[in-house]
Order: sequence, then structure tokens, then C-alpha cells
Amino acid sequence: MSITFGNRGTAREVETTTVFAPKFDENGLIPAIAQDANSGEVVMFAFMNAMALEKTISTGVVHYWSRSRGKLWLKGETSGETQKVMEIRTDCDQDVVLIKVEVQGRGATCHTGKRACFYRKIDTSTKQEDKTVGLIDIGGDALFDPTEVYKK
Repeated sequence: MSITFGNRGTAREVETTTVFAPKFDENGLIPAIAQDANSGEVVMFAFMNAMALEKTISTGVVHYWSRSRGKLWLKGETSGETQKVMEIRTDCDQDVVLIKVEVQGRGATCHTGKRACFYRKIDTSTKQEDKTVGLIDIGGDALFDPTEVYKK
């Protein structure tokens, strides 16, 4: 399936059109937020280039652009923790996508083996002795051992 994105017009046109015309940044990337389709939990954030977005739409399985590896990345290609697309949304000016997903596999989306990448919250109630802000792990146990899965 070949995908064609629309041409971007004026701000008003982009905000009111029914044509998907994503705005990629100067590096050709668009932010992508993955949200669990059932619970509403935000499970991860990554970037997509046009190819990743096209593959995601055409295959129904989420692909991202790995900035660190400089290549297309099928989420879960190594771990088995793929993300099945349930719905894709864009914001008003079409410069972010929100992908509602069903996580396949053991239910982990983070490379650490945790359910979600957002497994720590900032501790606003206390400061460390050196005045740094602390973090509280709220993510529970890892669902897989990353040293076993990624052999690192």
C-alpha cells in the first residue's frame, strides 16, 4: 500500500482540512506518542520519519526512526514487544502524532523491560542532600530481563 501525505497549506487550512499533511521538523522527524488503547497510559515517546509513518499506517504495526542507530526501527523486532496500531491521531497543526496501541508480547514497551518508559515520577516533595531533584520508581517490576533479550 502506497501512502501519500497531503501538502501543507496555511495554518487555517492545516487546522481544518481532512487531509493528513504531517509537519516534519528540519531533521525530517515528527514526535510520536504511544498510548495504551485500553488503559490510556502513555507508554512511550519516540520519533518517526516519513518512512516510519508510512510503514506504521500501511502495516498496522508501529515503526519508528531510531536516531541513535540512524535507521528504521520496527518496535519489538528484537524483544517481541510489538505495538499493534488501534488508532492514529494528530494534533491541530499536525506536528505530533498520537498512536493508540495494543502492546503484543509480555506487555512491556520500554527497553528496560518495564511496562512503560514513563516508570519514574519526579519527587517534588523533597530534595536530595545536594539539592538535586529525586525520582520515584512507580513502574513495578520489569516484565523481561533486558540483558537476556538484547544480549548486551
